[in-house]
Amino acid sequence: MTALEGKHIVLGVCGGIAAYKAAELVRLYKKAGAHVRVLMTPHAHRFVTPLTLGTLSEEEVHTEIFPPNEKGSWTRHVEIGLWADIMVVAPATAQTVAKLADGTCDSMLTAVALSRRCPLLVCPAMDHDMYMHAATQGNMDTLRHRGDIVMEAAHGELASGLVGEGRLPEPADIVNTTIRVLTEAAPRRSGPLAGQALTVTAGPTREPIDPVRFISNHSSGTMGFAIAETAARLGAEVTLISGPVALPTPAGVARRVDVETTADMHEAVLARGADDVIIMVAAVADYTPASASTRKIKKDGHGLALELVPTVDILADLGSRKQRHQRLIGFALETHDGLENARGKLARKNLDWIVLNILGEEGAGFGAGTNKVTILGADGSTVKLPVLPKAEVAAAIVHHTLLGV
Repeated sequence: MTALEGKHIVLGVCGGIAAYKAAELVRLYKKAGAHVRVLMTPHAHRFVTPLTLGTLSEEEVHTEIFPPNEKGSWTRHVEIGLWADIMVVAPATAQTVAKLADGTCDSMLTAVALSRRCPLLVCPAMDHDMYMHAATQGNMDTLRHRGDIVMEAAHGELASGLVGEGRLPEPADIVNTTIRVLTEAAPRRSGPLAGQALTVTAGPTREPIDPVRFISNHSSGTMGFAIAETAARLGAEVTLISGPVALPTPAGVARRVDVETTADMHEAVLARGADDVIIMVAAVADYTPASASTRKIKKDGHGLALELVPTVDILADLGSRKQRHQRLIGFALETHDGLENARGKLARKNLDWIVLNILGEEGAGFGAGTNKVTILGADGSTVKLPVLPKAEVAAAIVHHTLLGV
């Protein structure tokens, strides 16, 4: 039995000259015992036919989100995304890399990329100058920043006649990377939260004043990391999105995305916007400097006035987008009128639950190994927990809000 035996691979093929190599890639995947479904962009048809890839994969090849004359198929992208153990885009053109980076959804390939709950492996192939362009490099960095895997393009002679980086990695190398990614990915889970995709945010965000100074807060990330670990232990596929903290990734967490600013966290959370549960534990900065200096601001003996503007309200944005199947849980850190403020936030932001902390209460707040919280539900329920270690608080929050116990 090979490492790919029985694995479900979605192969996205884009419109570049290297598309002909997709046939060899499908053949190698099938030879290794994998099940392969091929998605093609419309331009890919110019280089290799759907008939060829469909024959090799023994599956229907998909291109359009809304196939003609096919009833009840508009949710096919969701079904394929759930079916996949990994999605591989090879070749990935500069245009498709850009679409993957900014979340454009205009073909079956990009729709599945947004719907999937599995790792994404991107294999770029394009002319050297397109590959080296700052926009393309920035788009690939964006994908890596989210936790996706982007292979380096190979060096060699290109279709344009130039020689340099831009060639599609050899199919055998793509297969080996696929095996590595699947080996490192978390195994299929069991437990009461098995089958649920869950995102947890944790830690602070930092808003830059200049290259060496920033606005932030005292959050250590401990509470969010404990919730992520508890949910993973109960079987959920957990994505942990963390601001700058000094904590190791909890055991069982499927993927971790590190961010810096509130805008970074907003982008990362929206990328997981279809998950079943989103728990916003992060202490997100409410304000950011209107403009950050590109050079260190020198001390001149005078005062310094900062103009601050509001950051994006991530929780409110998520609440406005919440789908019927989703559960959205927020946190509220208050210094006064805690219950009243938390109830208001719960309603305004369309949350299912909110967890209230009162700063200054004994055993609660930043930096402590314990916490004392009150869990408020949209159904009007209130559950007060005593001072407990944060791991036990995390367990109580997850069990009460997600399992009803």
